[in-house]
Amino acid sequence: MFKTLRKIYSIAILVIGLVAISFVAGLYVGDLGDKKVEQDNLVLSGQEDRVDLDLFWQVWDLLDGKYVSPTSTTTISVTDEEKLYGAISGLTDSYKDPYTVFFPPKESEAFADDVNGNFEGVGMEVGIDEEVLTVVAPLKGTPADRAGIEAGDRIVEIDGKTTSNLNVEEAVLMIRGERGTKVKLTIRREGVEDPFEVSITRDVITIPAIETEITPERVFVIRLYNFSASSALEFRDALREFIKARTDKLVIDLRGNPGGYLQASIDMASWFLPEGTPIVIEEFGGDTPDVVHRSKGYNIFNEKLKLAILVNKGSASASEILAGALSESRGAILVGTNTFGKGSVQELVPLDNETSLKVTIARWFTPNGKSISEGGLSPTHEVLEEENQLKRAIEILQSI
Repeated sequence: MFKTLRKIYSIAILVIGLVAISFVAGLYVGDLGDKKVEQDNLVLSGQEDRVDLDLFWQVWDLLDGKYVSPTSTTTISVTDEEKLYGAISGLTDSYKDPYTVFFPPKESEAFADDVNGNFEGVGMEVGIDEEVLTVVAPLKGTPADRAGIEAGDRIVEIDGKTTSNLNVEEAVLMIRGERGTKVKLTIRREGVEDPFEVSITRDVITIPAIETEITPERVFVIRLYNFSASSALEFRDALREFIKARTDKLVIDLRGNPGGYLQASIDMASWFLPEGTPIVIEEFGGDTPDVVHRSKGYNIFNEKLKLAILVNKGSASASEILAGALSESRGAILVGTNTFGKGSVQELVPLDNETSLKVTIARWFTPNGKSISEGGLSPTHEVLEEENQLKRAIEILQSI
């Protein structure tokens, strides 16, 4: 029976690998054809190298036969299923990409809740920056925002446990929790000598969308907090308000906006660009051709429009796509600080009824070919103090 189980696991590892390859290369995977499992060895057609799984099973047998819990008061029992999940997680970790992650059942369910917007927690986007768990941005009005969490904060511990070996999803699972419970984060912040602790009470997270205002200088400001499924329509309504305000000066505030749906950013950029103008280039691996996402050509504004975009370390993903497209193809002025640099594309691949794989399948480049992942976007006018960034943007728009 154990030999049968071993063979099933070998085949499972092969199939999971093929699923990942199919999404990266954009190929249809049907019959396995000349790809086979033979004597616990993985043989890839057209390659001389052979992946020998004997070492894997040797370690499996040794652990089964020799492992003893380190203390007499601790009993560690690992199921065969948990061993398999651990092996697959190790496989994804070997790519050293914090955004390529295997989700066992519990983590898979939590991630699905996040995608659907149904979750309780502290309300912040986190990522890996320079191999450290980092706050991309706290969402406006959430417990993290109220507790003073800032974009760029390094989270070195969660409830006293180091984050050095955690991927993003593992960290998120620890930070999330039921409404009313607390989580303690140990933070390192630039400009603050010693790490400090922040205790945050979890709550139901309602993701904000858009706010608008017109300043005394007759500059219309659209504050965009995320790129959700409804953001494109709300952005259109905000542009209607801008037109009714009868001013030619517009500021789009993307500070602290961690991104969201790619299509939302394309739709928003289309209000400012002629039909067919490149917005973002999606570069895939292998022989898959690049995909150029282009403007739908709403293009309702003429050359008299004066446009500035506020960005900072919390501007990521779809925010960087919108800012990059409008600065390079429309001449928008970027004011603030460097953006986060989240320029990769992930695909969620269901593996069975309970597990899934989030895998990086492509990279994003601006219309002029700049890789968003490599350092993010640099502002046209750098303004380090957040309280002065909007003021500076208004001054620039008034001078042109």
